[in-house]
Formats: sequence, structure tokens, C-alpha cells
Amino acid sequence: MASNPNDPTLRSFIEVAPDSDFPIQNLPFGVFSTGNAPAKRVGVAIGDFILDLAELERRGLLTPESGARVFDRASINAYMALGPKVWSATRARISELLRHDNPTLRDDKELRDFALVRRDTATLHLPIEVMGFTDFYSSREHASNVGKMFRPHGEPLMPNWLHMPIGYNGRASTVVVSGTPVRRPNGQMKRPQANAPIQGPSRLLDFELEMGVVVGQANAMGTPIGMAQAEDMIFGFVLLNDWSARDIQPWEQPPLGPFQAKAFATSISPWVVTREALAPFLVKDPSRTRHPSPTCAATAHRTMASPSKSLSAQLKPKRSSPTPISSTCIGQAPSSLRIMPSAAAPCASATCSARVRSAGRRSTSAAVCSNFPGTAPNR
Repeated sequence: MASNPNDPTLRSFIEVAPDSDFPIQNLPFGVFSTGNAPAKRVGVAIGDFILDLAELERRGLLTPESGARVFDRASINAYMALGPKVWSATRARISELLRHDNPTLRDDKELRDFALVRRDTATLHLPIEVMGFTDFYSSREHASNVGKMFRPHGEPLMPNWLHMPIGYNGRASTVVVSGTPVRRPNGQMKRPQANAPIQGPSRLLDFELEMGVVVGQANAMGTPIGMAQAEDMIFGFVLLNDWSARDIQPWEQPPLGPFQAKAFATSISPWVVTREALAPFLVKDPSRTRHPSPTCAATAHRTMASPSKSLSAQLKPKRSSPTPISSTCIGQAPSSLRIMPSAAAPCASATCSARVRSAGRRSTSAAVCSNFPGTAPNR
């Protein structure tokens, strides 16, 4: 019965709507709880349901680690620590159990009643224990746009971006799950023509649409990671909104880099879409304008690829219709990743959802939303 979990012809015995974000080809990992079972545990999304992996593990239908349980935890960290071979084998086993022609779960009503939970009855939690958070300028367009904000009369793209990865260490403790309320930051800022800074709430509260890379494997302090090894350490991806106070940021940032304006909240989706699930949607990265440095030269012989995606943003004030802000497309393949965010007015929500779809394949998806007080953010 073994089959590639990404096979577009696979069907689940669970009815999944054609436009569902969670077909059997996706199976994103998350952490959930319910009113009658408040303990947090790991599950995967399938259609309108969550498959309780802790229940399957308890019954011996899933054994990612011999002699120990990893799914009755409040995060997926213990599972991620087992490595890519276990990730792949476990995802294949979950896919097998959910297939329309496998009677193990399909024909066992008692097991289904325990192992399948409707998503609309569950509470979703932060899926990972965030040990560290590094924010990278992964996109030339993003790096250039931010550069224009801070250097309107200078070169927007700093020369080092073309030679090495540019990033900074963020605040891991303020990474929160979708839906967590976010307080508008209060800080010090200086108007362009003012002689002195002022203190007050941010008037340029900004949101960002980004993909977060979840690294599932650790390395010992001081131990370098080769470029060929780095890809295997990636477990999956989330949607990420790195909230930003743009009027506080330029005053406090020099000379040591981003501080409170970029550290008060970072929202991520409750579902982690695995790297393996996104493999069918990869397209070749844009051509390089510089030769890689010796440190990165190991990648020169490889075809670097990322999921094809089109991103768009909407602003939706409370009790009003959404207004498109911007859109962009990355990648020319027939597959695409569609991200639709919206920011909102007082106490409403800023929401994002992402969908990957290609001809002949089902979609994969994640979602982010957050609430914040005060007036709508400015872009």
C-alpha cells in the first residue's frame, strides 16, 4: 500500500472539499487541545478534522521513536529532534492510515471517535518551542524596500547583501501563535525635522508577510553546518508576521541594529507545512548577480529552489470591506503560493492565509491572524 504522500491522485476516506487547504497531500503539523481533553498534544490537519497523533501513538499505530512517546507533548520539538528520515517515514505512515482504501482507521469507529477531532472544536497553540529566532533579509525586494524607508536619498540595497546572508537575532520569547492579541508598542521616536525625540504610541504600526523556516535539528555550539547539510535540517515552514513599529525603529536602530520596534511580537501560523509537502512546488531561484563567497561556494553546483508563491495584502477595517494594498509573484511555474493578509482597525484582526496549488495537485496551506488595539496600521 506504500505510496508517495505527495501523489496528487491520493484520496482520504475523510471527505475533503476540493478547495480545502488541508488535503491528504498536505498534512501539516500543529499542537491542539479540546475542552474535554485540555492536555496539549500534536496533530495533523486533514480536511475539517485534526488527526490526534498522540492517540495513534498510544495505540501503537505510530512509533516514530521506539520506547518513547513524542506526540503527547506541548510542542513538536521532540518529534523534530528525531531527524529527516523519521519525519519522512512518519508522514508516509500517517498518509497511509488516512487513505480511502486503508481499513485500519476507516473501519474502526471507536478509534475514529477518539483520534479524529473537528478543527472548529479545538484550540490551536504555538506549535514549536522557539529556542531562537533569526530574521533574514531573504528577498532582494524586501531588503531594497526597507532600505528606501531608512535611506530615501541613498542606495537602498547595502553592498554586503549580495555577498552573504544578512540577518539579526530577534526575540524568541515574543513569538506567538496566530490569534494572540498584540499591544500597540509605546516608545521613543524622532520626527525628521524635530530637534528632540518624543515618547508615545507608535503611529506607524506595520505588518509583514513572510515565511518562517522551522529548523528541526540542533547543532552543538561552535559546530559549523555545511550548506549541503542545512537543507536536511529544515522541518517545515510557517506563515510569519513580524510586527514592526516603523516610526520607533529608525531612531533606536543605529548603530547596533533592530531593538524594541522589531521585538514586541512576531505571529506565526499554528500549522507547520513540512518541507516534504512543498517539494512538488519548488521552482529555481532567481539568477545571481554575484559569484558566491567561498563560504557559500558549496551551493554553486546545486540548483537552488524555493516554493513558487504569489503574495497579496489587504487592509480590512472593522465593519468594512477589504482594500487591496499590494501583490507580487515569485516563481514562474504553474504552481503558486497564495498569501492573503489583512490588517484591521481597533481590536479587529489581521489575518493571513497561504495556499500552494499547481496543475493536477491539491493545495497545501497555513494561516496567521493577530489582534491589536488602536488605529489601523500605516504602510
